[in-house]
Amino acid sequence: MEPRNQTDVSEFLLLGLTEDPELQPVLFSLFVSMYLATLLGNLLIVLAVSSASHLHTPMYFFVSSLSFTDICFSTTMIPNMLVNIQAQNHSIIYIGYLTQVCFVLVFTGLDNFLLATVGYDLYVAICHPLIYTTIMNTCLCGLLSLLSLLISIANVLTHSLMVLHLSFCTDLEIPRFFCELDQILKLACSDTIINYILVYFVASFFFFVVVFLSLESFSLTLRLSPLL
Repeated sequence: MEPRNQTDVSEFLLLGLTEDPELQPVLFSLFVSMYLATLLGNLLIVLAVSSASHLHTPMYFFVSSLSFTDICFSTTMIPNMLVNIQAQNHSIIYIGYLTQVCFVLVFTGLDNFLLATVGYDLYVAICHPLIYTTIMNTCLCGLLSLLSLLISIANVLTHSLMVLHLSFCTDLEIPRFFCELDQILKLACSDTIINYILVYFVASFFFFVVVFLSLESFSLTLRLSPLL
């Protein structure tokens, strides 16, 4: 099977969860319900934090940012999947696939770094309660959020540039209902060892940062709880 360059790739096929036509309405209803629940719940959090002045604190700022990120993450995947189910069309153009992968990676990375920021916020609140508002000021909160976004975008740009150099074979079927980076790497005919090294390195870094800060904040909470 001869490989062909990615510029010749017109579309991918997202096979979804099942091809049984009788299950399509069930899946459609299920995902619509899940999406609406996610959208409504997170939107209520954002509106509550925005409208209540006593909630204008660093902690609730990061909570509302996480909710907004969850809304964007869900909107990146589910509406396109619902359209495919309803129209019985599982194809997605090459640019559309890469675009969805980029947005998924951006919001996944942003969500991870915001969780790490929440851990740092909790750490400051526990260890330095008297100067908490001085440390976690508006400027620092905005800077941490912006830094999280910039790191996520830089990560996506790195992966995207690496993917653009790949060539693909004629088999472009993907056994998923949304676009993932690892699936496009599996379809590549060219060498992807550097891509996988980059993926594992970034995933390990994100995992270490989030888990370390989260465990540290919970550890401090448990140690100081008898004194509270």
